[in-house]
Amino acid sequence: MLTRKVFLVALNLTAITAVLAGPLAADDYPSRPVTMIVPYPAGGPTDAIGRVIAQGMQPVLGRPVVVENIGGAAGSLGTQKVATATPDGYTIGLGDSITHVLNGAIYALKYDVLKDFEPISLLAAEPVVLVGRSTLPASNLRELISWLKDNSGKSLAGTAGVGSVADIVIYFLEKQIGAGIRHIPYRGLGPVIQALMAGEVDLAAGLPANVLSQVQAGTIKAFAVTAKMRLTGAPNIPTVDEAGLEGFYQSNWHALFAPKGTPKEIIGKLNAAAVTALADPQIRDRLVADGQDLFPPDELTPEALAAFQQREIAQRWPIVKAAGIKSE
Repeated sequence: MLTRKVFLVALNLTAITAVLAGPLAADDYPSRPVTMIVPYPAGGPTDAIGRVIAQGMQPVLGRPVVVENIGGAAGSLGTQKVATATPDGYTIGLGDSITHVLNGAIYALKYDVLKDFEPISLLAAEPVVLVGRSTLPASNLRELISWLKDNSGKSLAGTAGVGSVADIVIYFLEKQIGAGIRHIPYRGLGPVIQALMAGEVDLAAGLPANVLSQVQAGTIKAFAVTAKMRLTGAPNIPTVDEAGLEGFYQSNWHALFAPKGTPKEIIGKLNAAAVTALADPQIRDRLVADGQDLFPPDELTPEALAAFQQREIAQRWPIVKAAGIKSE
């Protein structure tokens, strides 16, 4: 049996070890693989971004970054797992404008999109492309707006479900031009584009990865890119400023987050790994080829991401709530 003296010495050593565990863990981090949760199914545009960034972070961290796909409920299931994970840097999440802005106004979440995460870094943003069926009687954005006004309440827009980027952008478009548009939900942007090609709907707000091949093939029409600059991969599509809807900038951005309480030193290491990955020419070329816009270096800090997310919430939540958009 342990004597009382030996027991007290052991207890004191345990206490000292517990005190030192935090700093030592941060200094030694990472000592095992890091899991990046992508809150959407494998094979989609967001998953592709997660995998290329994960690959680029591995050399800096010196450990594998393993992508885990957890889809469902507009990304909220996977995002919840990040929010409730142990804040030790071994679980991080790939978030976007849906998971970390729009869902907070649409769903009754079990976590707070702001308070339950530590921002790591912005990654990239993909502008939306306003597209229409090939037989639509409009050849440019001004003509499209005129047609939508003449057919207010009758025109059909395909969306990827309630609260999706495609859905929200159409609401913003209605508000901007003063015309009613009927929203037709589909199970993802792929089926939306198929419906557009078949003439089942009139227009959609698509992402470059989903629409550019069909635009180039002439099976659907592209009216404008909702960004200040034209797409590198599709320079013939005008911006909204050029096409007649000045300032109608809409994008789906992507960023990395960790659970609340993750040590600052670990956030710094994760940020450095993400920034290094984004500086890799091959990774940059891959993202640009997929229709992504890259953020400048001074916008890649955790503080910049926190401020960016807050601005997005301040801009988008009032419109979402005014439109009465709620999950069913």
